[in-house]
Amino acid sequence: MIELRQASLEILASTDVQIKVSRVFELFDDYQQGCVRLNTTAVLNSQYLDLPGRPIKPGLIPPLQVPKRKMDSVEGRAALLHSLAHIEFNAINLALDAIWRFPDMPKQYYEDWLRVAKEETYHFTLINDHIQLLGFTYGDFLAHNSLWEMVERTQDAAIARMALVPRTMEARGLDAVPMICDRFKQVKEEGAVKILEIILRDEIGHVAIGNYWFNFLCTKDRLSPISTYRELAKKYSAPKLRGPFNMEARKQAGFTAEELSELGT
Repeated sequence: MIELRQASLEILASTDVQIKVSRVFELFDDYQQGCVRLNTTAVLNSQYLDLPGRPIKPGLIPPLQVPKRKMDSVEGRAALLHSLAHIEFNAINLALDAIWRFPDMPKQYYEDWLRVAKEETYHFTLINDHIQLLGFTYGDFLAHNSLWEMVERTQDAAIARMALVPRTMEARGLDAVPMICDRFKQVKEEGAVKILEIILRDEIGHVAIGNYWFNFLCTKDRLSPISTYRELAKKYSAPKLRGPFNMEARKQAGFTAEELSELGT
């Protein structure tokens, strides 16, 4: 019987997009059916693996060098969707990384991140299928890697990972997706709008998972979530958050009133 965390590491290392996608779906289904065991204490070795496994394309460039995407052409709309597909592809990898990298967490932690991996894979598939309807596919445009860079910075501590990836980097999506959705509504790209509505709904849950486990670890070590977040953001050079913020979505994702009042300060 395969083991969940080891399998997650192996899928993370896969460089083939379609193999990664299909294996995530299979792993989720097999786990639900009791065909996958979980070893929460094993310390796994990634020494000889190049993580994350990624295809040759898209080429990666600094965020400020990524061309602006205009909505007045099919190519521009496809490029914007491609940027979202790349975020979802990285999100698949970060969920897999959260599963294998951190031992000695409760069983629910690994099950939560397995569900996130499955849902991010679903999102990626939805977007890529829509891009293909427009005549393009994942890898056809340049992309940046800022989300995964924060994953790499926080590989030494689960509390830092929970604080700065789902609660910071991914939470920015809660603010951005409604505005992107409005842009697609303006050009009557209804298929993209429906996909973005699914993504926003699910991402609220993903950020909530990050909030839950961050607070779990703070409680375990008797730490203040507010001051601990500030310290971690400084230590790991997290980006300073700037509005506008989707306060309702952030509230649904489990941010407290005190945390929301801290935004941008």
